[in-house]
Amino acid sequence: MRRKILITGAAGRIGSCLAEGLRSSNRYDVIATDVNADPGGGIIKLDMTDAPAVEAALQGVDTVLHFGWAKDEGDFLGKVLPVNVAGAYHVYEGARKGGVARVIFASSNHATGFCRVGEKVAPLDHRPDSFYGLSKSYIELLGRFYADQYGISSFNIRIGNFPVDDRPHSERAAHIWISRRDMVHLAECCIEADPSIKFLTLYGTSANDGNYYDIGYLTELIGYRPSDNAAEVPAIQTPGEKDMKHDIGEFQGGPNVRMAERCVETSGGERRD
Repeated sequence: MRRKILITGAAGRIGSCLAEGLRSSNRYDVIATDVNADPGGGIIKLDMTDAPAVEAALQGVDTVLHFGWAKDEGDFLGKVLPVNVAGAYHVYEGARKGGVARVIFASSNHATGFCRVGEKVAPLDHRPDSFYGLSKSYIELLGRFYADQYGISSFNIRIGNFPVDDRPHSERAAHIWISRRDMVHLAECCIEADPSIKFLTLYGTSANDGNYYDIGYLTELIGYRPSDNAAEVPAIQTPGEKDMKHDIGEFQGGPNVRMAERCVETSGGERRD
């Protein structure tokens, strides 16, 4: 019997990639959802703020890939909390009530974006570089709670750089890039991982030269064997893109953290870390 998989955010950049990839594998019954329905694309409507609708959608589902997200860093109280944070709560509550075995959450490298370039980062570290990263960190911990309290297997994929044209656009991106096929493969590995793994946070990147994050252990743990390496992908710079050599900065979170860097200086000029 094939597993029933539900994907939220299936109209998004990563969600659509997963919906297409998992469907083409013919291993799963895939239910693709998003805030707006797209019958032509096989996407049904699911509003993450509608708790009863989320609960109903998760009935009989084996695994949820929660990739739905409202992109509005400037409206933390009006959109990030009700859509992203409360929406994730609705997913976990629906999973608990519906008997879902595993929730796979699309977290982000920005959960540790305030770590400096060259600093070793562990998957359970948290040092968010923005409200975006902060909300991702919160939902990772929400998954930890539901794993401990209710036994729902909870995976957090801290996704690196996933551009729509499947190539890194900057020097920093080349250290955290994940290709489309590696993203689908990683999702499959998380879906198929041993049920005894009740909680796992990991970084989602390809096998890049100079990778910021250690992913080597994932081969033995969940069978993840990435095929691609950013160093082997032509970095074609398009008009309007920044110089590839001036993108890294001091922090792993990149340009977002460069803007915030001014805020970590005291009035006396001493840095507060």
